Amino acid sequence: MAKTSAGLLMYREQNGQLEVLLVHLGGPFWKNKDSGAWFVPKGEINPAEDLLDAAKREFQEETGIVPRGDFISLGSVKHKSGKTVHAWAFAGDCDPASVKSNTFEMEWPPKSGRMAKFPEIDRAGFFTLEAAQEKMHPAEFEFLSRLKKASSK
Repeated sequence: MAKTSAGLLMYREQNGQLEVLLVHLGGPFWKNKDSGAWFVPKGEINPAEDLLDAAKREFQEETGIVPRGDFISLGSVKHKSGKTVHAWAFAGDCDPASVKSNTFEMEWPPKSGRMAKFPEIDRAGFFTLEAAQEKMHPAEFEFLSRLKKASSK
């Protein structure tokens, strides 16, 4: 069964340009990847959990920031894996260097029998919409177009 995730896209205006906060996944598989390895902060939805509530919870777990304000629905997109991602945007600002993520454990190195702990995200950054499109996973590009359209109203 395909998974469903929900997330939030924080945005700000800087020097007359819209910028979005993206996160880079932590762990050994993403360590040396950059292009296509940045995402909207998101995570899986708990059973019977409201999509927006899940997006707020996941954003806080992955960044340490409590999201506040008006939330603009950006709809959903589907990854090649079949996962559906629902997203909302909200205006905000933070120091990306201060972002603190929760952690996960996995066997590392593979077949070693040793468990290692990794941050769910290892860094965050604000990017212009053009730069974000170079960095982020292609399945999530559509969120940028929808944000641009919504913010120009």
